[in-house]
Amino acid sequence: MLKTSSGKKALLRSLTTSLLIHEQIKTTLPKAKLLRRFAEKIITTAKKQTPAAYRDVARDISDKSVLKKLVEVIAPRYSTQNGGYIRIIKIGQRIGDGAMIAAVKLTQ
Repeated sequence: MLKTSSGKKALLRSLTTSLLIHEQIKTTLPKAKLLRRFAEKIITTAKKQTPAAYRDVARDISDKSVLKKLVEVIAPRYSTQNGGYIRIIKIGQRIGDGAMIAAVKLTQ
């Protein structure tokens, strides 16, 4: 995957933004597993509904419309749930290089 931590962080931020916009994306299985860990932490932080939590989430989600959707729509959806906001479903192998592809979906 990526060698630098800054590149990895940028990739995870981008994948998280796409997931929050579309609520479902397709990516490789290793990226999906990293994304689940990263995005679940962001959703858990957004559930706190405090100004400090908003600032913490805004560090990773730069798009204002996505940030608004996260705080006003997605986080309240999981207000009674402790984790498990994201599901990974294996789809199969990519034809070109044989990489395992997975669908990443928000539950509910």
